[in-house]
Amino acid sequence: MAGRWNLLILALSLSFVTVLSVSECPRGYDLEEGTCIDQDDCAVNEDYPDEVGICGENANCFNTIGSFYCSCQNGFRSTGAVNFSAETSATCKDINECAGNKDICGPSATCHNSIPHYSCICDAGFISTTGAETFLQGDNVTCKDINECAEENICGPNAMCINTSGSYYCHCNPGFGRKSSSSDNQEPCEDICIINKTICGNGTCHRGASGHYCACHAGFTNYGNKESRCTALNCDVYQDMIDLQMMPQDLVKQLKKSCLDLTESENPTELDVEEILKRLLAAIDELLSSGAFNDNRKISTFLDLVENPLRLIGAFIKPPGTKRSSTHTEVELLVHKGHDLPQGAVNLTSKHAKLDINLETAAGDPSSYPGFTIVSLLTYANLEDSAEGFYHAMKPQDNKTLKINSKVVTVTVSNRNTSHLKEPVKLTFHHLKQSNESTCVFWDSLEEGGSWSTRGCSVVESKPEYTVCSCNHLSSFAVLMALYDMEDNFELQLITWVGLSLSLICLFICILTFSLIRSIKSPRTTIHLHLCICLFIATLIFLAGISRTESRVGCAVIAGLLHFFFLAAFCWMCLEGIQLFRMVVLVFNTNFKTLYMMAGGYGVPAVIVTISAFTNAQGYGTKRHCWLNLDFIWSFLGPACAIITVNIFFFLITVWKLAQKFSSLNPDLNNLQKIKTFTITAVAQLCLLGTMWIFGCFQFNIDTIWASYLFTIFGSLQGIMLFVMHCLFSKQVRDEYGNILTRCCTPWKKSYSEFSYLHNSKAQASKSSQDTGESRI
Repeated sequence: MAGRWNLLILALSLSFVTVLSVSECPRGYDLEEGTCIDQDDCAVNEDYPDEVGICGENANCFNTIGSFYCSCQNGFRSTGAVNFSAETSATCKDINECAGNKDICGPSATCHNSIPHYSCICDAGFISTTGAETFLQGDNVTCKDINECAEENICGPNAMCINTSGSYYCHCNPGFGRKSSSSDNQEPCEDICIINKTICGNGTCHRGASGHYCACHAGFTNYGNKESRCTALNCDVYQDMIDLQMMPQDLVKQLKKSCLDLTESENPTELDVEEILKRLLAAIDELLSSGAFNDNRKISTFLDLVENPLRLIGAFIKPPGTKRSSTHTEVELLVHKGHDLPQGAVNLTSKHAKLDINLETAAGDPSSYPGFTIVSLLTYANLEDSAEGFYHAMKPQDNKTLKINSKVVTVTVSNRNTSHLKEPVKLTFHHLKQSNESTCVFWDSLEEGGSWSTRGCSVVESKPEYTVCSCNHLSSFAVLMALYDMEDNFELQLITWVGLSLSLICLFICILTFSLIRSIKSPRTTIHLHLCICLFIATLIFLAGISRTESRVGCAVIAGLLHFFFLAAFCWMCLEGIQLFRMVVLVFNTNFKTLYMMAGGYGVPAVIVTISAFTNAQGYGTKRHCWLNLDFIWSFLGPACAIITVNIFFFLITVWKLAQKFSSLNPDLNNLQKIKTFTITAVAQLCLLGTMWIFGCFQFNIDTIWASYLFTIFGSLQGIMLFVMHCLFSKQVRDEYGNILTRCCTPWKKSYSEFSYLHNSKAQASKSSQDTGESRI
C-alpha cells in the first residue's frame, strides 16, 4: 500500500513540473497552447513595413531555430564579422568598386560608384559597342572612338578635320588662320592676310595656293623666306667697307650686291654661303696678320663691320648651322628657322670661349621676327695684341696695370636691338695665363674712338684657369687681368740708392783691377772685366734715368740701353761657363779668341734688342719707369733664363770632370786648385745674378712685396758681391792689393841732423824719383 502511494506522489510531481516549464518558453520561442514554438525574429511588422529591420540598414536577416543572424546585402561590407547579431555594433558600409579596381570599366571609360553598385560610362568622344549608356564589368561591353570628322563640314569650309582618339581638331588650310590665338575648334578659319595685318611687317600679304606670302617693300627683305616678315636691311655698311678698304674689294662688292639683291628683288638668288664665309674668314686672317690695327678707331670699325656679313651669311645657312676655323679665326654659326619664335637655351663653343644664350634673346621682338634666328660666336686668335692698352674708359688705379688675358670674341645674333637684353648672356673665357683677379669687359666703340669697358658686364665665377662673365648686351668681349706695379716705397728707394752707389764704387775698382794689373790678366779676367763694365754702365744708367719719363723717346732709349747691358752681362756669364768648360773638359785648352768673346758678349744682345725694338717699339718705357712693359718683359727674361739653363749645364759637367781629376790624384794640383776656385766663384756669381731676376718675376701681384725687397737687395748689391768674389776671394789679387798698399804707404825718411835744408830737399827729390820708379816696375 505504501508503495502505491509513493508512485502517485511522484506522478503528481512530474505533472506539476511539466506545467510550470511550458508556461515559460526559452528566448526565441513563443508559448502557444502550452507548447514552445520557434519565434521568427526576422518577421516584418505588417503595420510598419518600411521600418528598418532588426539587422539595420543594408543588411539581411536570417532566422534560425531559437535565434537569427545578420549579413550585409550585396554591394556592402560589414564593419565587423561577415555574420553578426543585432546586439553587436557592426554596420554595413557601401563598397567603392571604382576605388578597389581602377580597370574595372576597361579603357576609355570611367567608373562611377553608386549605392549599392557602380556603373561604367564611356568617356567623351567614345561610345559603347552596344549603345548602352551604362554597363558593368561583366557585360562584355567596350568603348570605341567616335569619328567626329565623319560629320559633314564640322570644321568649316577653310579647314581640315583631323580625328584623334576621343576627340578631333581643325587645321586651317594654307593661307588661313583663326582670329584668336587659342586652339578653339569652334573658331572659324579666315584669310590670314585679313585677320593679321602685321604678318608681313614692312611688306604686303598675299594668299596663294600653298599659303600666304609676303612681298617686301623697297629697302626691306625676308631673305628669300616668302612667308616670313619683312625687316629692314641696310646695305650702306658695305659701301663703308669699300670706302675704308679694310677688306678685299671684290668680296665686299659681292656682299653689297647680294644685300641689294635681297632688298630689290622679290625672288633673291641664294648666296654661295660656304664660299663667302670662307673668303670672309680669309680676309679677317689677312687683316689680323698684317698689323693693320694700329689705333683704336680702326679696331672699332673692324669689329662693327664684321657683324653685318655674319648676319647676311647666316640667313642662308641651313639649320642647324656650321662651324669653321682658319689661321686666326674660329666661328660657329647656329641657325633656327620656322614661323614660331624659338625657345630654349643653346651654347656655342670654341677652343678659347663658350657662349650660353637663350634663343628668345637671339630672336628678339616677336613683332619683327624675320622667320629665322642666328647666333654666331667668332673668336680671334691674335686680336688681343692689337686691342691691348685701350683702357681709358675704365680708369685703372695708379699701381695697377691691366692686360688682356683671353682671346677676343664677337657675338652676333639676328636680333638687332641688343643694347639692353632682358635675359643676360653668359660667356666663359679660358685664360691665357692663370690669374686670380679677372675683369669682364666689352669693346665700347663710343668711348673716344674705342675702349674696353665694364659697363653691363660682371663676373659670375672666376678661377685661375677661366672666368664666367654675364653681360646684358652684345658686342665683342674679353677678360682682363690686373698686374700691380711696385709702389714707391722709401725703404726700397733707400736700399736701391745706397746699394747701387756702393756697387758702382766696387765695380769701378774691379774694372781698374782687371784692366791695369798685368800679372792677373787672362781670358778669365777679360770676361770678368767686361761683365763688370756692363753692370757698371747699366747701374749708372739706372740711377740716372730710370724715372726720366718726361720724354717718350728718351725713356725708350734708356729702356733699350738697360735691356742691352743687362743682357750683355748674362752673355758674359755664359762665356764664363763656356771658358770653364774648355779649361776642364777640353784638356785645359784656354785659347779663346778675343773677337769671338766680343761677338758673343756684345753681338748677341745687340741682335736681340734690335729685333725686339723693331717688333714692338711700344714695349720700351712705361708711364712710371724707363724699362720694359710687363707684357714685353719676356724679351729680356726669356734669353736670361736660356743663358742660365746653358750655364747650369756647363757648370754641372765642369764640376763632374773636376771631381774626376781630383780623384785621380793629378800631379798638377796648382792648376786644378785655380780651376776649382774659378768654378766656385763662377757658380756663386751665376746664383747671385740669376736669383735676382727670379725674384723679379714675382713682383707683378699686389701681395708680393717680399719679392720686391729681395729683388732690390740682390740687384743693388751685385757689384759688391762681384768685388768680393773675384777680387777679395782671389789670393793673387789680394797679393797685388797688398803690394800696391805697401808702396803707397811707405814713409818718407827725412834727416834733419846730418844735412842742411838744401841738401835735405835734394835728397827728398831723389827718393821721390826712386819711389816712382818702383811703382812703375
